[in-house]
Amino acid sequence: MSKTVMITGASRGIGEAIARRFAAAGFDLVLTCLNNIDRMEEIAKELSNNHKVSVRCFKADMGDEASVADIFDRIDGVDVLINNAGISYVGLLQDMSGEEWRRVMATNLDSVFYTCRHAIKRMLYNHEGRIINISSMWGNVGASTEVAYSASKGGVNTFTKALAKELSPSNIQVNAIACGVIDTDMNSHLNKEEREALTEQIPAGRYGDPSEVAELAYMVATGPTYLTGQVITMDGGML
Repeated sequence: MSKTVMITGASRGIGEAIARRFAAAGFDLVLTCLNNIDRMEEIAKELSNNHKVSVRCFKADMGDEASVADIFDRIDGVDVLINNAGISYVGLLQDMSGEEWRRVMATNLDSVFYTCRHAIKRMLYNHEGRIINISSMWGNVGASTEVAYSASKGGVNTFTKALAKELSPSNIQVNAIACGVIDTDMNSHLNKEEREALTEQIPAGRYGDPSEVAELAYMVATGPTYLTGQVITMDGGML
């Protein structure tokens, strides 16, 4: 019987790359996105045809508790959960509104709580499961003008470690991948000069590719069960 992976924020970038990697390995997919449902459904059709897997798509705000509950009411559960949905806010903290702060926290951190709470029900019944949270190196050290984003990802990192301890006796592994600078739309606000300056700070001399994050996510999802509670940093040697 094939296994099912849920990937949030799967319409582009890292989420899309992860969906492609798991579909190629024969996993059935449950994909979510907030805005680009047409694009995600195109990806779903392609992956279903090419890899003969089941792909279900849901347009939902993963930072909304009721929306997440509705998705889990409509599926049988998941064997692997990958929390990738995320947004950023770039700007000075004093210029950030309470609503903007709440939106970052809801999308990046609350969503992880909601999905994990539902996903672990089946995992506990099966006495196995994998949870992978896509985080950021800024959750480890913080980034100027990205205070809310850094705080939310720092929360994801400690959430990961704590939940891993809670679920380890039930053979459920929880890990996070703290990404460095990955070449996605999240960095589209940078101009050419800013991109070049940032590249110079990366020992690897380049941005990471979403497919590299996807490959690591697959390795963690299918690797030794003794690997749990880890925040694995993938940043090209930057930090």
